[in-house]
Amino acid sequence: MSPITPQPSGGPPVREGFHLDKTNGKVFGVCSGIANYFGIDTTLVRVGFVLGTLIGFGSLILVYLAIALIAD
Repeated sequence: MSPITPQPSGGPPVREGFHLDKTNGKVFGVCSGIANYFGIDTTLVRVGFVLGTLIGFGSLILVYLAIALIAD
């Protein structure tokens, strides 16, 4: 289980650490989770995964699936 800390403004609780973002994700929420963790745009992470998959002859597909199965 990952710790949940409340926001001081009374908003929804924020989880610390990396987690899959299944509500904003397309397949498993891996790219959305990475984007939330590093505070960058989700589209940049998705484009990076696609380019890395094409350049790396599909090896990032295995990394994506491993993250999806191990995280959360």
